[in-house]
Amino acid sequence: MDPALQRRPDLPPPVESMASRLNWLRAGVLGANDGIVSTSALMVGVAGAGTTLAGILTAGIAALVAGAFSMAVGEYVSVSSQRDSERAAIRRELRHLDENPEGQIDQLAHMYELRGLSPETAHLVAAELTASDPLRAHLDVEYKLDPEDLNNPWAAAASSAVAFTLGSLVPLLAALLSPAAWMPWSIVVATIVALLVTGIVSARIGGSGKRLGTLRVLLGGIIALAATWSIGTLLGSPVH
Repeated sequence: MDPALQRRPDLPPPVESMASRLNWLRAGVLGANDGIVSTSALMVGVAGAGTTLAGILTAGIAALVAGAFSMAVGEYVSVSSQRDSERAAIRRELRHLDENPEGQIDQLAHMYELRGLSPETAHLVAAELTASDPLRAHLDVEYKLDPEDLNNPWAAAASSAVAFTLGSLVPLLAALLSPAAWMPWSIVVATIVALLVTGIVSARIGGSGKRLGTLRVLLGGIIALAATWSIGTLLGSPVH
């Protein structure tokens, strides 16, 4: 490929790379939000039932551990399935390139024509990209896939578990650092503050309005807290 067409090291990364990083960041924020809401709601629910501080902390720790493992396993399974699909696409393209290399150049040229290039330019681009790296050229256009940068299920599982754990620590620390009599309200306040932060970050990542994004997150969290508190109060069976 012409060196002039290669990306200069001082330029920002490609759009796909930036989008991938934003997706990971968004997943981390959502994982932390899950940890905040689910653990806070469980702790507030058992507090509403009149449970002792030790019981509330036990419930919170159990929620943290169970939620972190659940998030990790779910993310691992999901990303593993996605990576299997990516590997299948790579094998399929390798087979097509081996069986019909000229036809694959024509196919690639046609895809560039659909993107607005003239037939002559599209064929020239397809031929040059194929000469440089035919597999990468096809995977990029057809699947937006980099064969050297496949999704890692272990990294995804670890990231989800860590994000959920960090979110769960918010209500746990609020309970530990506050007087026992104020503990439920300390959890609620800490949860609302944490949700405000995650709402603002989510809105910034998604490019939406901060007020709307924050309101959505807050409303969901408050409903969850109110629901579990009401259920705990109605059942009213203390756990010691």
